[in-house]
Amino acid sequence: MFTSRLLACSALALSVGACAHTPSDTKIESATNNALKAQFDLIQTRVYREGPYAVFEHSVRDGAGALKPNAIGQLAGSDVFSYVWPTSLNSSAVGFAADQGILAFVLTAHPDFDDTPKFDENADGKFDNDGDLWHSHWVVLTPDEQCGPGALKVKDIPAGAHPDLPATWPGLPLFIDSPGYEPELKGEQVRARVPLKDMGFPEAFQYDGVTAALRVNVNVHSPLLCVTNVWDVASGDLSLPATYAPK
Repeated sequence: MFTSRLLACSALALSVGACAHTPSDTKIESATNNALKAQFDLIQTRVYREGPYAVFEHSVRDGAGALKPNAIGQLAGSDVFSYVWPTSLNSSAVGFAADQGILAFVLTAHPDFDDTPKFDENADGKFDNDGDLWHSHWVVLTPDEQCGPGALKVKDIPAGAHPDLPATWPGLPLFIDSPGYEPELKGEQVRARVPLKDMGFPEAFQYDGVTAALRVNVNVHSPLLCVTNVWDVASGDLSLPATYAPK
């Protein structure tokens, strides 16, 4: 949970289990932490180019994607498990209004609601029943004390506001995009390929890695989706030490 320690350990106010890390120019290697569940213990985080794609990748100790939240039967108060890559990219890079906060690529699973209305991930002919499968998002993160001291949230869209949003925005009052990039989670690997054209062909950006839980507000209003528990941060301090620079 968030504690007073988070301010000393992270400029972006995330509470983590340890502050030690081994950064490099193109990836972040992290020490094993047996106090964490293997599925969310980050060993390595990297983002690299593969042809026309940027590949977002985590290595965990074991069982990538095997743990998901328990269903509670309603949206209010439900949990979201996530693998996250915070970046230095401007929010405008993927179609949001500019300068809105921390742009992060995220893979999530949440059995109590579906936020990818344009995609039928389980191929059953329905588009609103597969939130329990791991799927991809772009989100904008900002601090909000209502989520807890020093906590972050997915940025809310105020009632009546009409900011620039990506074409695959799922209609939620949040700075969230549901682009439909198919993730791969198996063994130690968590991976998703993002078309570079959808990111404006960035020449370089900084990034980090996080595993975390979020929760929907029990009153289903702003702040709608808070980060409630951070399990691991690849750098230890969210300093975004690694660089994507394919050239």
